Amino acid sequence: MRLLSGVPASASSRLTSPRISFARSSRRSMGANDPTTGTASSSSSSSATASAGAGAGAAQKPWLFVGLGNPGRMYKGTRHNVGFEMIDAIAEAEGISVSTKQFKSMVGKGLIGDVPVMLAKPQTFMNASGESVGQLVSYFKIPLNQVVLIYDDLDLPFAKLRLLPKGGHGGHNGMRSVIHHLKQSRDFPRLRVGIGRPTGMMGAIGFVLRAFSKEEQEELDSTFLRGLQAVRIMLLEGFNKSATFVNTPAPRPPENVEEMKIT
Repeated sequence: MRLLSGVPASASSRLTSPRISFARSSRRSMGANDPTTGTASSSSSSSATASAGAGAGAAQKPWLFVGLGNPGRMYKGTRHNVGFEMIDAIAEAEGISVSTKQFKSMVGKGLIGDVPVMLAKPQTFMNASGESVGQLVSYFKIPLNQVVLIYDDLDLPFAKLRLLPKGGHGGHNGMRSVIHHLKQSRDFPRLRVGIGRPTGMMGAIGFVLRAFSKEEQEELDSTFLRGLQAVRIMLLEGFNKSATFVNTPAPRPPENVEEMKIT
């Protein structure tokens, strides 16, 4: 996991209980299938969405952010694992320890602002990601509009982001599995991270399993900072505002967490 400039590396204490429990995070800002083919106002619009359908006095359901990727050292730092890396970036910045094994996934629980969140990295390999996601959603009874999938996209230019409220799998085998295990529902948000397309004779499989160059890694770190800001906006100010932020070209990427102030 690459440390982002201005992001503290320390994580909150480990959460090992199988039952959902959320500890306030410490922050410097804002108080097996083939793997190769594959602040802070509680009255904000996102908080209202989070409690929609719940009875009076019911506990607020957490948001679930799932990064798709392949487990194991040989896949670390590859294009297919940018979903994992985005989760790592969020976890670092928000002081959430993604260290508990639950439902075939590494899971971390905490708060962003006053909103409970779960961060997950399925350990099933990419093509079976839905096995983990389906179980997490079912067990914790998370509304699908609060389940955000983060994954690589060949059809987006490198280091670009796209946030949509729903959609298909677009040929991505990890997303295909997730949709299958959510009973064919496509009505959940997704944050796509562009990795571009291969040039020359390189095939898609070899390309997505290829590591980033030093220059690409630096550019990607700025993308992760922008993705982190998008997540904060989503939770504290609403999905629509976050989508506008993500899908509108940025004049300049943020250089550190201190610059990422929500207005």
